Amino acid sequence: MFGEYKRSRTFYFALVLRAAAAASLGLTVTSLSLCLWAQNLPDQPSPTINDTFTAGAQSSGRFHFMIAPFTVPAMPSSKHTDSKSIDSLLHDGKLSLTLDDAIDLAIANNFDVEIERYDEKFAETDEMRTRGGGLSRGVVTGYSELPAGVGGPGEPLLTTVGGYSPTISLPSSAANLAQITATQTDTSILGGNTFSNGSPIPQFDPTLGGQVTYVQQIVPQSSNFLTGSNIYELHSITGNFVYQQGFSPGTQFTATYNSNWTSDNSVRNNINPYTLGFLNATLTQPLLQGFGVRLNRRFIHIAKNENTISKRVFEQQLMATISDLIRLYWDLVSQQNDLQVKQESLTEAQRLYEDTKNAVDQGTQAPVQLTSAGAQVASTRVDLINSQGLVLQQELLLKELLTRRGISDPKLAAVRIEALTPVESPDKDIEQPISELIDDAMRNRPDLAVAHLQIEDSKLSLKGSRNQLLPQVNLVASMENNGLVGILNPFVEAGVLPPNPNLLGGYSHLLDQIFSRDYPNYSVGLQLNIPLRNRVARADYERDEMEYNQVQVRLDQLASQVRLQVGNAQIALQQAKSSYDAAVEARKLQEQALDVEQARFDEHVDTPLQLLQAQRNLAQARSSEITALGVYGKARAALERAVGLTLQNHNVTLEQAYKGSVTATSSEDLTR
Repeated sequence: MFGEYKRSRTFYFALVLRAAAAASLGLTVTSLSLCLWAQNLPDQPSPTINDTFTAGAQSSGRFHFMIAPFTVPAMPSSKHTDSKSIDSLLHDGKLSLTLDDAIDLAIANNFDVEIERYDEKFAETDEMRTRGGGLSRGVVTGYSELPAGVGGPGEPLLTTVGGYSPTISLPSSAANLAQITATQTDTSILGGNTFSNGSPIPQFDPTLGGQVTYVQQIVPQSSNFLTGSNIYELHSITGNFVYQQGFSPGTQFTATYNSNWTSDNSVRNNINPYTLGFLNATLTQPLLQGFGVRLNRRFIHIAKNENTISKRVFEQQLMATISDLIRLYWDLVSQQNDLQVKQESLTEAQRLYEDTKNAVDQGTQAPVQLTSAGAQVASTRVDLINSQGLVLQQELLLKELLTRRGISDPKLAAVRIEALTPVESPDKDIEQPISELIDDAMRNRPDLAVAHLQIEDSKLSLKGSRNQLLPQVNLVASMENNGLVGILNPFVEAGVLPPNPNLLGGYSHLLDQIFSRDYPNYSVGLQLNIPLRNRVARADYERDEMEYNQVQVRLDQLASQVRLQVGNAQIALQQAKSSYDAAVEARKLQEQALDVEQARFDEHVDTPLQLLQAQRNLAQARSSEITALGVYGKARAALERAVGLTLQNHNVTLEQAYKGSVTATSSEDLTR
């Protein structure tokens, strides 16, 4: 009898195994695809397909809806080459640059700007992460300032005639490296504050799990009461599938489908083999802690704000880079103009030396006058050498800031920079009232916009901390539909009641029972979890509340700093303008004084020493005028930055800057 049963059991087992295999085909295909994909994960970052990236973008193709969420997205690679526009600026061993050209190169090639471009992409991934139910990883709020450079000639400016000539700086300590070292600034007003995560949020991304299990049991028995023999043999196949998803109100939905086919050699079961199955749906809805759409979507709103913050920080980086570049460019213009003054001074000193030498040879001047003239030639040559060194240092710095490869590129290593844009005279400068400048700064400053967005993020974080104070009260509702089908056990003992005819059938009959709700279960209840002292949540809320108040104070502090910066920049611009006017007047007077001394020298009334002093005074006055004009240009750039108009005044838009280029006036247009 047992042999006949075993043959019958094997036949039905084969049929059910085929059915189970067909039912789990989708899960199997997906699992195999993921296994093959995992075995071929790349060891290096994916190659570049294009230069654009959108977080969450999925590829197309067959089965892409199953595989795309688990594939490595194609990411744009980092750029290591210079923009092609630099080739058009190289002429006859010179890099001819207008100020607009320099700004264009900086936007395209500067490392600080390129690094900051990634932050918007980081923010996009954060938004995608929070939409799936994760926490935001945050964005960088710092930016870099360009190095100070060697400065303009004769700085700091002396308003009186004269000044001093800077010498070549040889860095021998960390402090001396400041002129070629960038500095970091943070726009965040959060400081070291870190708000708590607050009440947990649902996982918005659905998850699907499944398991198929085959079990065989052959167990010897001390009694044949159950099976009719002393051996109990069981074969079963279980398939279990679970779907879970969270929703904005805090609702958690879980759907479970379970199917179990069992065949054994028991003579007590009047249905054998048989298949059990059920479909369960459970809803869990928080009523206090964790309840609310805005509460559970707070991290999505924070991520959206971070996207805007990243754009504002990029704007701040652009402003800093362009403003600092303008300062360095005007320094180079001043240095090159001052170098020309030094060259002319050396020419004049050499001419005077020759005239004095002729006069000494003719006996009209004492030999000591020739010594003084020679000393003046040597001193002027030293000034020229120092000026040449300063120009070379400034050019080297600009090459590294405006290009990716810098002087490692052979075509840039030996070229000289020719600055084509002169500093505009302050004659047409229109002074604005300080109140208007401050109003413009409050509207335009990116760092203030970042601060206001961080205040909004702090409010959202505080909402989660406040909700975490509440106890957990959840409404749980569950519905389950059951089913059982099988075939009549041919070896059932006599006297056992026959099964309900509704339970006899195949797998389709089981599904019909489940979806017709022939055997339903229902349940509804409340879950309650009350922390009696609740000290963790209370401490988190109290700290978050105090940190929020602290952040508001920092916002007021930042507004005060902005007003101070605008006021100082306006005063500096006024002083620079006045200094330039004084320097122009002093240069004119020194030209008149030199004309008088030259006439007296030609008439042999004055000695070469007196003429030398007049020439020296004029050279110093011309250097002071150049310095004053350069300082005025830098003061005007500083006021533009303080008010937040740097990008607007130089026709730079964020859209162009993200692409790496701006519409600028080329050097060719300027020289036509």
